[in-house]
Order: sequence, then C-alpha cells, then structure tokens
Amino acid sequence: MTKTWLITGTSSGLGRIMTEKLLARGDRVVATLRKHAALDDLKAEYGDALSIATLDVTDTPAIHRVVTDAFNISGRIDTVVSNAGYGLFGAAEEASSDQIRTQIDTNLIGSIELIRAALPHLRAQGGGRILQVSSEGGQIAYPNFSLYHATKWGIEGFVESVSQEVAPFGIAFTLVEPGPAQTEFGGGLVAPVPMAVYDNTPAGDVRRAFAGGAFEIKGDPIKMVDAIIASADQAAAPKRLTLGAGAYASIRKALTERLAELEMQEDIAISADSDA
Repeated sequence: MTKTWLITGTSSGLGRIMTEKLLARGDRVVATLRKHAALDDLKAEYGDALSIATLDVTDTPAIHRVVTDAFNISGRIDTVVSNAGYGLFGAAEEASSDQIRTQIDTNLIGSIELIRAALPHLRAQGGGRILQVSSEGGQIAYPNFSLYHATKWGIEGFVESVSQEVAPFGIAFTLVEPGPAQTEFGGGLVAPVPMAVYDNTPAGDVRRAFAGGAFEIKGDPIKMVDAIIASADQAAAPKRLTLGAGAYASIRKALTERLAELEMQEDIAISADSDA
C-alpha cells in the first residue's frame, strides 16, 4: 500500500537517502529543506510523487504553515519524520550565546514545533506515526558536544511525555538513535573558537581526535535508513530504535552503569519519604 511521508532535513544524509528510497518503492514524500534546488533531480525523476517545501525549522510560523499545507495537499500523511538538525562542536564555555540559541532553536524547539504542528492533523485523520531522529547522544554524552546533547536529551524527554498524551488518538512515536554514520554530519558541525585552557582536557582530546581522524565511523547510512523504514512499516512502533554496533554498546554500557548506581542508592531514596 502506498504511504505518504513528511520528512524534514532532506537535502543530504539520512533525510536525502530516505526520500530516495521511499520514492523508489512507490511512496509519496513531502520533503522540506532549506535549499529548494537540492532535490531537483528527484523532482524531475518522480514528478508529483515528490512535493518540496522550503523550510528553516527555526521559523516556527513557517513550520505550522508548511505542515498544514502538506496535509491539505496530501489528504493524509502516514508518517512524519523529524530529521532536521546539526551539531555544535565545542566546550560549553567556548560557545557563544547566539550559537547556543541557534542549536536549541534548530534541534530542540524546531523538532517540538514540528511535532506540535502535526498532532492536530494526525488526530483528525485517526492516527499516524512520528519518527523523531535523535542520536546515541540522546542517551550518552561526549565532551565537546554538551549543547548538542542538551537538545537530544531534551527532545527524548519531550517525546517520552507527548507520546503518552496522544497514544489514545492512535499516534505512535519512535525515537531513532543512530550512532556515527558515514554522512555529511561531521562536515556540518559548527565549531566555536577553541580556548587554549581546554587543550589538555577531555574536550581537547575529543577535538584532536576529530581533527586527526581517530574516530572510526562504521555506521552505514543506507542500512540505517532501511532499518528506519522497516520500523515504520511495522504494525507496532518501537519506542526507540538504536542503530549501529557502537551506539548499541555505548548506550547499553551507560544504561547498565546508571541502573547500578540507582540501585546502590535504594535505601537513601526510600529514607527520603515522609514517615507520616
């Protein structure tokens, strides 16, 4: 059965690959991006199966307008994919206030507003699915990515809550948590001017590792997109979809350590309750 998808951030990376694959299998896609011409080749090949809208997700009124237009034009959208985002790469003290605001406006507020814009339309049509592209960085954290992690941990908390609010309306969520992948993400990192005081710290270590190519990036974006599409085709949506062996190992380690630390504090936690 042909499905209709709304996908943000489709000019490159996972969003572009997903758009290509969905069109190739016969689905319809409403694709948003900041540079309209980036999908001209797909528009020429697939015609009316692809609708393109220019959208900067830091523009909240534009989000609501584009989403409304997408549902009006399509009649029904089965799956909304919130994919637009980028990384701010630097120690928290190094980032400017403007850089911090733009990171939060794009990754967190932009994603929240996209979801909020889609909800009334999904309710009206009797349900649907929202895929929120997060990251392994929504469950773990590395030095030098503090502001990026703030947005990913933030959107995961938002989805955890809103998914419970709208489940009675047949709206299901999946948080997609890919590890490092062979995409243009690294090239799109925004890096503040580094401070020498951080050279001999974990932040400096990560900075040098990136500059020297020491990080092995094994994630295959094509396989990741295949897994994302397959999860959306399932009758029951997984709450989280972890992608990549490194992401699986890192998240498992972090959760195991967190649970062990929590269990060590059981007596302290219980003792803080009122005796009344």
